[in-house]
Amino acid sequence: MKVKPKPNEKKYCLSLSRYERFKTREVNIGDVILGGNHPIRIQSMTTTDTMDTDATVEQSIRIIEKGADYVRITAPSKKDAENLKLIKEKLVEKGYHTPLIADIHFTPNAADLAADYVEKVRINPGNYADKKKFDFIEYTDESYQAEIDRIEKRFIPLVEKLKKNKKTLRIGTNHGSLSDRIMSRFGDTPLGMVESALEFVRMCRKVDYHDIVLSMKASNTQVMVQAYRLLIYRMLQDGYDYPVHLGVTEAGDGEDGRIKSAVGIGTLLEDGIGDTIRVSLTEEPEFEIPVARKLADRYKDFKRNDLPEINSLPYNPYEYNKRKTNPVNIIGGENVPVVISDLSGEKEIDRKLLKKIGYHFLPELDKWKLGDQAPDYLYTAKFHENLKLPGSAKVILDYPEWLKVKDSFKYIYPILTSDQYLKLDSVSEDLFFISCSLEDIDEHFINKLKKDNNAVLVLEYDPVNRMAKQRLAFIELMNQSVEIPVIIKNKYEFSDADDLTLFSAIDFGALFIDGMGDGIWNVAANIPIHTINRINFGILQASRTRISKTEYISCPSCGRTLFDLQETTAKIKEKTHHLKGVKIGIMGCIVNGPGEMADADFGYVGSGVGKITLYKGKEVVKKNVNSDVAVNELIQLIKDNDMWVEEEKNK
Repeated sequence: MKVKPKPNEKKYCLSLSRYERFKTREVNIGDVILGGNHPIRIQSMTTTDTMDTDATVEQSIRIIEKGADYVRITAPSKKDAENLKLIKEKLVEKGYHTPLIADIHFTPNAADLAADYVEKVRINPGNYADKKKFDFIEYTDESYQAEIDRIEKRFIPLVEKLKKNKKTLRIGTNHGSLSDRIMSRFGDTPLGMVESALEFVRMCRKVDYHDIVLSMKASNTQVMVQAYRLLIYRMLQDGYDYPVHLGVTEAGDGEDGRIKSAVGIGTLLEDGIGDTIRVSLTEEPEFEIPVARKLADRYKDFKRNDLPEINSLPYNPYEYNKRKTNPVNIIGGENVPVVISDLSGEKEIDRKLLKKIGYHFLPELDKWKLGDQAPDYLYTAKFHENLKLPGSAKVILDYPEWLKVKDSFKYIYPILTSDQYLKLDSVSEDLFFISCSLEDIDEHFINKLKKDNNAVLVLEYDPVNRMAKQRLAFIELMNQSVEIPVIIKNKYEFSDADDLTLFSAIDFGALFIDGMGDGIWNVAANIPIHTINRINFGILQASRTRISKTEYISCPSCGRTLFDLQETTAKIKEKTHHLKGVKIGIMGCIVNGPGEMADADFGYVGSGVGKITLYKGKEVVKKNVNSDVAVNELIQLIKDNDMWVEEEKNK
């Protein structure tokens, strides 16, 4: 069987040019149909103890009243699964008929019970009648099939019950909880995630059961996007059309969680993938609904019909590879993407403003200190004679303004329009920028570009279908072997920072996920410049292309959580936020613990009421640490591994 696509096969969606949703079969989840031509559905998950009936009912109502189409509730044991009956009854008594989903890990018996009371059951193929001990096992084809046969015997009774009761099943793969069997054969890969789910799909198809929803969730946005693309590719190849549930696991809280979710989910929505969304934030679950709704509503009446069709790709959409470019100054090549801060709309550029974006002047030393999130270039349009900057600061000026001062100041670079560029024989500077759009990239433009090794393109925004048009421009440059670095520039009219956070994360992130872009230039006249700067660095971090701060892989709370996740996450952030590049996993329980933290340096995982297990990578370092001292123990663990630095206080 053909498993892995060729790198240039783009068949993970129906079209990369026009917008067309991957049309899936309809499945009935209660009276709210999923798939087909129905709207993208929104859901969240309760964080209460499932045995606390009143608390779970009250929280479910808050989720429903925020606009959720479905509510998911964990059932870690048979007792919890049995209590779903009472929760359902109480919700109906109060006039709420929103379909419920039971979330099952490790306990097939709980799934069997839950199927009597809820409209949908979610199982994780990585731990449903399977094991996770991080053992590598050499399987023959025969021994591997024997394991499949063993699991099938335990799984089929659930499938037959769901089929009889006309209930739906979600086969929800998690990157962090792939079984040892899958890990041994396919590794910790998107391909392994897809195969983990499809093994269970094939079991369902044996008994002619098709009310199935599939998901490929990961905390790493690159892995998540690649896994969903491979899933769609395989479904198209095999003639499957099951609805798809989108989500980024352990996205975190606040702005970071929203950016990370938008990068992963939005990249797929742009290409018509996704029938239901859950945004996993380390916050109260009802706060997830408005975020998910904004993402879904963007594609309600989405149209993209005027772009040329793409028949093959010059890059591999199933694995990350940065577009090959020649370095110019600190842009392109092996350099991380740069950040350009647009100060052209500021009335006054003074030290107070510069401090907000990471340029700290230390008067007692008469020196400047640049923060980890200080932009690499400042665009001021015109020259500000009184502007005091660090000696190493780099400023971009409009070409006519640059001509006036080019011989007087260091580190000042021009930006030209495409027309200005085409009229000149050459620009002698060691770095200059050219603003262009997809329409400018013709044969004449490309031929001239190939003669310049000191140019950087600024791919300007287009308010309609900006990501798709910019992707087309990148594809044309790659097809023509143009290796000039490219800055992605978008301009927005938002006055709400949340809108800018979500939608710019999609537009920029969808390109960075595929290795396109050597810099980010985000413009929003109605949003403070320091907010835009923070969002820019957040997008690069979420797309795994530039790490500028501590990364927290923090799961959303649920009924399995063994400590106050929000409070603990805040405590850990307060003490470790300055550890640039360090990745810390904060998990409420063991379900996605060490596996989902395989990408983390350190882990903080609930292992019992008031008890924490600490990890270095996926290796247990300390068990049953009292939660009141566990944060300090985590800090000591970081110090013991020589990854701690003291926080510098800016005066």
